[in-house]
Amino acid sequence: MPETIKLTSEDLRLMQLFQQVTRATARDCIIDPKMDRVIFIVNKGEMGLAIGRNGVNIKNLQKIMGKPLDLVEYSEDPKDFIKNSLNGRFVSEVRLTEKLDGTKIAVVVVDQKQKGAVVGRDGRNAEKARLLAKRYFQISNIHIVSPT
Repeated sequence: MPETIKLTSEDLRLMQLFQQVTRATARDCIIDPKMDRVIFIVNKGEMGLAIGRNGVNIKNLQKIMGKPLDLVEYSEDPKDFIKNSLNGRFVSEVRLTEKLDGTKIAVVVVDQKQKGAVVGRDGRNAEKARLLAKRYFQISNIHIVSPT
């Protein structure tokens, strides 16, 4: 995690609430006013604990917070992290490229039939992946493509 990430007192309060309800560890919390949601980054291997049996933990948190929640499992590997932030089971491949000017881009390859599930309604998943990739790995853009 880059040292440039700064958490506000509101972020810390939400992370503490998350940990009290789920007993899972939240690494990060992002309040996304554009999509009216809260995104929690969960430690690797704690996703099941965070969700709870039949999603009970997430449902309880959403009631308490009054906002939809998104959970993403953390990974040190940028490819895995991007895959986790999208609907990972539909992602065939993630390629990272660095341009001559130093900017980093990720290309996510998905089957044409599953592209909508990966991008999400109104681009929610794609926007989340872009936000997180930039925050953690300084990847400026993500292109979601289908092989022709």
